[in-house]
Amino acid sequence: MLEQGNFLFRSPVLPCVFFWFFLFPVAVSHIPLGSKLSVEENNLWVSPRGDFAIGFVNRSDQPCQYSLGIRFNSKSIPVPKQTVVWVAGADVTVGNKSYFQLCQNGELVLVDSMKGVTVWTTNTSELAVVSALLRDDGNLVLLNRNQEVVWQSFDNPSDTLLPGQNLPAHKTLRAASRNSVSSYYSLYMNASGLLQLKWESDVIYWSRGNPSSSNLSAVLTSGGVLQLVERNQKPAWSVFGEDHNDSVNFRLLKLDIDGNLRMYSWVEATASWRSVWQAVENQCNVFATCGEHGICVFNALGSPECQCPFKTRSSPNSKCFALDCESNYSMDTYEHTFLYGIYPPNESITITSLQQCKELCIQDPACTAATFTNDGTAQCRMKTSPYFSGHQNPSLSAISFVKKCSDPIAVNPHVFRSSQAQSPVKRSHALCISCLIGAASGTFVLFVIVQLGIGYFIYRKRGQILRKAALAYTNWNSKGLMMLPFTEIKDITGNFKHQIGPGMYRGELPNHQPVAVKDLVNAIEERKFRAVVSKIGSIHHKNLVKLDGYCCELGHRYLVYEFVKNGSVDKYIEDDELSQRLTWRRRADICVTVARAICYLHTGCREFISHGNLKCSNVILDKNYEPKVSEFGLGTVRPEATYGGEKDVEDFGKMMLILITGRPEVKDAWEWTYEEWIQGRHPEVVVDKRLDDGVDLKELERLLRIAFWCLQANEHIRPSMGEVVKVLEGTLTVDPPPPPFSQRLSEEESPESGSKPPSPMEP
Repeated sequence: MLEQGNFLFRSPVLPCVFFWFFLFPVAVSHIPLGSKLSVEENNLWVSPRGDFAIGFVNRSDQPCQYSLGIRFNSKSIPVPKQTVVWVAGADVTVGNKSYFQLCQNGELVLVDSMKGVTVWTTNTSELAVVSALLRDDGNLVLLNRNQEVVWQSFDNPSDTLLPGQNLPAHKTLRAASRNSVSSYYSLYMNASGLLQLKWESDVIYWSRGNPSSSNLSAVLTSGGVLQLVERNQKPAWSVFGEDHNDSVNFRLLKLDIDGNLRMYSWVEATASWRSVWQAVENQCNVFATCGEHGICVFNALGSPECQCPFKTRSSPNSKCFALDCESNYSMDTYEHTFLYGIYPPNESITITSLQQCKELCIQDPACTAATFTNDGTAQCRMKTSPYFSGHQNPSLSAISFVKKCSDPIAVNPHVFRSSQAQSPVKRSHALCISCLIGAASGTFVLFVIVQLGIGYFIYRKRGQILRKAALAYTNWNSKGLMMLPFTEIKDITGNFKHQIGPGMYRGELPNHQPVAVKDLVNAIEERKFRAVVSKIGSIHHKNLVKLDGYCCELGHRYLVYEFVKNGSVDKYIEDDELSQRLTWRRRADICVTVARAICYLHTGCREFISHGNLKCSNVILDKNYEPKVSEFGLGTVRPEATYGGEKDVEDFGKMMLILITGRPEVKDAWEWTYEEWIQGRHPEVVVDKRLDDGVDLKELERLLRIAFWCLQANEHIRPSMGEVVKVLEGTLTVDPPPPPFSQRLSEEESPESGSKPPSPMEP
């Protein structure tokens, strides 16, 4: 249930669930190189006045798991109320043999000794750091010889802002994680001057600021005012706490685990933290505030709380539950209720009547719920996700329908099936008993197998060197991908010494297997990155470069591919000597092989996958000069990549012309190529002059035709990759293409004109 009061101490990084070790506090002004905090020694670094301290904390919900954080340490604040304001690496946890150290090279490192790996570091070894200091404003800083700040915790916030701490554009506060929903709440300062509360990366449920100003920063003043300030510190937007300008010793701004942003003040008279402002006044308006299938309502006292109208049983880890239907289903009606989808947070909207809205959901097997906005808009919002939430209020005119099993249990559309009429009570009891017995037996057997496996694994690895031991602790996901920490990425690449392409480095695993490591420089949201990696890691094709692993740690995003010996095609095109190794036969084979690989992505996988950035630098040649396509499927996470099959077809046409002509991607040169070829002159004049004899003129004609069809300005008349493969293989003929570079479609070519676009293919 929701409570309208104080959420400050419900976070897993707050004092009520942390136990601080106070036995040996060390109060120093400057922290010298070599200083160390450890879980076993229970020591702290304390600010000069003693207002703040940094040390290890034990998560009570995860025994023997520790985090390194900064918390209040003032004697005026009782220990249970000494709130944590910063955590190294956000959700990073380590074992009970771990330590935190200011190394001699000037780096702060958090080391998990049980695994023998560094899980977090400041990466400041080249900044001439001579000491550290925990200031009385709660800021941990690293200083150089001139006592200049070269790194500070204020620049790397977790879920809290302290007075004087800035949140500049593109920086984020992320709520502490307790469950799968709250971990995706964040506060984001965008470049347009708006401060936004988000759920995941695409749902904005609160926004304030001044969009006419850019590059603003959010800052909490010591007087209890949240401001957006310009570079000259002139306020562009402000909001005041209830006690602003009152005499308050300690304040903070926190993104709580319920997704609401609150300003807190320490009240010495009551020895408690008081919420003096919150961003979203009605907690029910916070997206997904009631988790999966919960409805936010107001109780008799006027406080928001979560109800679970769509479940028959509860779980401590889930507010509401959905199970499979074992019998027929019906539609339950909820008046004054608005529902919205969570995974994914979108829905189809149709203009229709109330009764028709209900019928549409009944007739659609994928529909789980629908909301009719009975406010004059007559919008029917249908949800196909089994995960949805919402809010209920007598003032709402919306009416919602939820598809229910006859038990009743909410329908899961992905496993929905109807069965013959049987007694639901008897079936439910039989299923429950068998499930319990099977689950218990399976769990016991799995536990024994895992324990034996772990024992054997440790026995086999005990005598190996530290580097192999570190990799032995590397996680593997269900797709068989290595999940490497950033320290291991640095290790296998020799600290990124061997660059083999833009953002690409050669590396070697401890078993001497060569790999290629790709640095995705742009910041990518963790959930989206892991989803894409999981998808492309399950794809296997002999002409697609295999993804072996990845790194998703703090701001680091790396992909680990199999190493392909002879490098990318663009290297051979650009070098006069190497280009001669790409004979006509090899170039034609590269075209057809790459086409097959892209066709497999479009039609051979469970779901359509676009390459998004196909070009010669992403086509790699093995020792036999057989091509393999790399960096596929990244269109949804890379800003420079465009997602869509038509774009892949266009990029493939460009790649073909580069292979044929040996010219870089220059539109004028390709227009010349088209004119030279189409005007009836000898087509061999457009072929790369560095090629020796051996050009098959009939094959050249076929390749030029399909290449220029792929480059048509009207994407509706471009061929599919399946058709491209058939043309290149010679099983499908193709007509001469129209001029491909026209910027305006003629009325005859435009699909909107009602005429059918020309078809290039003939069987």
